[in-house]
Amino acid sequence: MVLAMLVGAGTGLGSIAFRWCIQTFTRLFSGHDDYAAAPGSSNPHVSWLGPFFVLAVPVVGGLLYGPLVNRFAKEARGHGVPEVMLAVAQRGGRISPKVAVVKTLASALTIGSGGSVGREGPIVQIGSALGSTLGRLTRLTEDRVKLLVACGAAGGIAATFNAPLAGVIFAMELILATFSIEAFGATVLASVVASIIGRAAFGEVAFLTLPTFHVQHLIQYTFFAVLGVLAGGIGVAFTRVLYAIEDACDWVWRGPEWLRPAAGGLALGVVLLALPEMYGVGYPVLEGATEGKYAIGLLLVLLLGKMIATSLTIGIGGSGGVFAPSLFIGATLGAAFGAGVHTLLPGAAGAVGAYALVGMGAVFAGAARAPITAVVILFELTGEYSIILPLMLAIVLATVTSRVLTRDTVYTLKLRRHGIDLEGPAAGAAIGGETVASVMEPLPAPVADSLKLAEAARLLSRSAHGALPVRGPDGAYMGIVTARAVTEALAEQPDGAPSVTGDLVETPPRLTADQQLAHALSPLLSASGTGLPVLDAGKNEPVGWLSHQGALRSLHPPQDTPTAASPR
Repeated sequence: MVLAMLVGAGTGLGSIAFRWCIQTFTRLFSGHDDYAAAPGSSNPHVSWLGPFFVLAVPVVGGLLYGPLVNRFAKEARGHGVPEVMLAVAQRGGRISPKVAVVKTLASALTIGSGGSVGREGPIVQIGSALGSTLGRLTRLTEDRVKLLVACGAAGGIAATFNAPLAGVIFAMELILATFSIEAFGATVLASVVASIIGRAAFGEVAFLTLPTFHVQHLIQYTFFAVLGVLAGGIGVAFTRVLYAIEDACDWVWRGPEWLRPAAGGLALGVVLLALPEMYGVGYPVLEGATEGKYAIGLLLVLLLGKMIATSLTIGIGGSGGVFAPSLFIGATLGAAFGAGVHTLLPGAAGAVGAYALVGMGAVFAGAARAPITAVVILFELTGEYSIILPLMLAIVLATVTSRVLTRDTVYTLKLRRHGIDLEGPAAGAAIGGETVASVMEPLPAPVADSLKLAEAARLLSRSAHGALPVRGPDGAYMGIVTARAVTEALAEQPDGAPSVTGDLVETPPRLTADQQLAHALSPLLSASGTGLPVLDAGKNEPVGWLSHQGALRSLHPPQDTPTAASPR
């Protein structure tokens, strides 16, 4: 608890320093607190250049952060969250402490010099690096180090966006990928402390000023549902464009990596000259979209422009997050959709801003596939309970649509492109790369679904597996019956207890013989017995049994038994 609070305090202070750096570099490079609020204006420091100064500032910024990242912490490049997810999933929560310093400077330089990225990815990586460093300095166990990494992520989101509950959910849904009382308690402590520090510095208002709205007609839920499906597709499209442009930058650039951001800054400058609203994070433009200030045509241009500008910033080697860009894309999509509906059905459409708010959460859910985080953060931003129902509807449909279209998210795709599967074995792991077929044991003798519980109890008491496969009257495989289920049934009142094994059949997780062992370990560890049946890949027929001992046996394959003449 004490360490979690220390991580929260450190992350809160780090967020203050990070935002100060962003503001300082933005004023230095553009002459404005936020150039997106005055797009197309000149830089008072070099007023003779007019708006053409945006052609140069990304190049100058790249010359500063390019060598910094390449020399001291290459993992600080990009949007940061995938690296934290990888550290928790496969590296015991280990993150280099220098990442916090390098990420702060590199991301602030990127955003200040016009990079069209967000600040949530950097602050998550900064806070996680602080948590990892503190955990290792105090010699905590690996599980506790991972928990402190999550505390840093939660504190970063909470302090930066003044959204303490969203920070907690973000850490558990995306970083830890699990929910537990211990994780909830620790991340809440870190989030609360970071929020208190953040509010002392930035005030108690949300980082965005968003309009309130109410659902006036039931037919609007149909519109929100359509928007959710559309937003899910746009979230996937954003992910595809992001990595397609990164691939294009990799293909084009053949020079030294430290010079890549400066060279690519020329292309980014052209985008900023054509569409200056893309400069930096772009919250003023996002707010304008939610307030209905832009026509449909401009909204669609802004949507496409943000996709290109963010992708180009990341592709040339910039450092920044994709959370804020996904909110920007969602706001412009929702506002354009709402304006279109209002044109067709002015009496039933409702406020355009409502669709912009729902679109923000839905596109993020479609890109990151983190529906709970999306619901919570939009609720905290607005403080309006009336947003919950349409928001939940659209976000769930966006998440489902995204899942149908692709298996990866905007975060996991970066890792998979480098050959890393968060659900698979870590590189060089002693166990997990084998197939299930290579370690499975012979299938235990199945029992009939009509077998009496007393006889089933006798067989299970003599079995080493704690569970047995069950076949129906036609001999077809039905599932398994576990010793635990039989024990509980026999302990109940005799009149209410099931009488045969068919009443207690469970359908276990599906494991196939050709499956990688790493993918089978999670369902195996959560099984109620001491093993699970392994099915043939082509049909629903058990061909073997996977146990914990069998998985460990892959470390020490059986040796040939020595003969009597062999030397001892």
